[in-house]
Amino acid sequence: MQQFTDEQQAKIDSIQKKDAEELIKTLATNYGLPYINLFATPINLDALRTIPKDVAIDAKMGPFNLVNKKLFIAILSPNNDKTKKVLEDLSSKGYVATIFMTSEDSLRKVWDRYDDLSQSKASAAGSISISDDSIIGFKDKIKNLADAMTLFSELAQSEDANKASQIIELMLGGALALNVSDLHIEPEDKDVILRYRLDGVLTEVASFSHKTHDHIMSRIKLVSGMKLNLHIAQDGRFSIKAGGVEIEIRSSVIPTNYGESAVLRVLNPNSINVKLESIGMHPRLLETIKKEISKPNGMLLNTGPTGSGKTTSLYAFLKYVLTPDVKILTIENPVEYHLEGIVQTQTDEKKGYTFLAGLRAALRQDPDIIMVGEIRDKETASVAINAALTGHLVLSTLHTNNAAGTYPRLIDLGINPKVITSAITVSMAQRLLRKLCENCKEEKVIEEDRAVVDKILESIKDKTYLDGIQTEKMWVAKGCEVCNSTGYKGRTGAYEAILSTREVEAAINNNPSESEIWEAAAPQNILNMQQDAIIKMLSGITSIEEIRRVIEID
Repeated sequence: MQQFTDEQQAKIDSIQKKDAEELIKTLATNYGLPYINLFATPINLDALRTIPKDVAIDAKMGPFNLVNKKLFIAILSPNNDKTKKVLEDLSSKGYVATIFMTSEDSLRKVWDRYDDLSQSKASAAGSISISDDSIIGFKDKIKNLADAMTLFSELAQSEDANKASQIIELMLGGALALNVSDLHIEPEDKDVILRYRLDGVLTEVASFSHKTHDHIMSRIKLVSGMKLNLHIAQDGRFSIKAGGVEIEIRSSVIPTNYGESAVLRVLNPNSINVKLESIGMHPRLLETIKKEISKPNGMLLNTGPTGSGKTTSLYAFLKYVLTPDVKILTIENPVEYHLEGIVQTQTDEKKGYTFLAGLRAALRQDPDIIMVGEIRDKETASVAINAALTGHLVLSTLHTNNAAGTYPRLIDLGINPKVITSAITVSMAQRLLRKLCENCKEEKVIEEDRAVVDKILESIKDKTYLDGIQTEKMWVAKGCEVCNSTGYKGRTGAYEAILSTREVEAAINNNPSESEIWEAAAPQNILNMQQDAIIKMLSGITSIEEIRRVIEID
């Protein structure tokens, strides 16, 4: 009998495995089922809990993902009676199964993962996952930032690779408990820092060794669908479940001098589940915005830097105008939050599906309202403006510092000034201000800030805005357990807007500066951002220190 060297045998085994995969692909096509290679697929531990290990092995099947009650299952053959029986049992329990065909080698990867159900750790195949149950367990233990820090101090000292998934679960559990928007993992010379972005401000939470960091990065990259062996800039995402809500985590990794830095953005649907009346807009501006977005056509442009709440405001506008007889379509990059009753599409530059291509395609879908995530170039601006002029309501964002900057920016992009005000009904801008903690904020007489406050109040021409507003005292941040000793809890918006009136149109036709546009808009008597913020300060909503952090007022 011929004897093979180890190298020859390895080649034979490789060829046999490849042939087996090709056979399964062919059979899947014949059965009308999709094929999947589970060696390139993260395994969701919660999916494994739906079918006992011995049952899965006996029925030649493996559950690999679970979203609410939608279960993704790989099977060896759809003709297996035991497989059919398990699928019937799952259906009776309310699960909706999506079936894939795979090889037995792939199924063994799933079966190996059953040993990880007690805790998230590396499997024999080397792949890992994170547990939704563990995340919720940590979330329930954390009531404030101090709790999170204590748990991290106990866990982060371990350099055991099997602890890395638990640290990630603690990171995410703490983020959900504290309503964190972003997690920053930043390697430095001696150690690695974890920071949470709480109410828009970064706060250091924990530190751990570079060895632990390497284990954590491997797990983050794997569950995010990134390439493990490449140390380049990569983006990915994964999802977790909390309280019946699916929460997407958008991950970004870049190389640095001391290792890979990661940012995890928490896209919690609850964070945008706010009514238009709750975003902090002054009642008079709110009524104006409601009137403008209720029109059948026109364009509303929202401006401001990244992280200023533009997307949340636009979603609030969409939810306000959403009715069964209206078709709303969005073009976003990425789709951060999923809204029921709205058709949402995501751009893909690599495939040529840009904002411009998406907008042109959207117009062929017979929409009533279109939201374009961002206007970046002349072509997109031109098509959006044309859509607003031809019977569509268009909502979008533009990167300028204030509402008046919208018009010069569009002119710089090459848009004809004569059509700008015909299309744009509202140009607005916003920033996010942290709200003072109601449990610990302290009252203070305005003294050293008197001059700047008086100057801004004097600039408000319509003094009815000050009816019922006291002007002698303000409130300052103190800090307590409720607000994690920051003095602030939650955020609100500071807004300004300009309507396209005849005066504004006349100014735009003369290639105006921003100050000339503000002068033309003065008769509208809408508060600018500084005025809106100071009124919020005098009402005890925020502090002057917070206003200075976000808005230039001096």
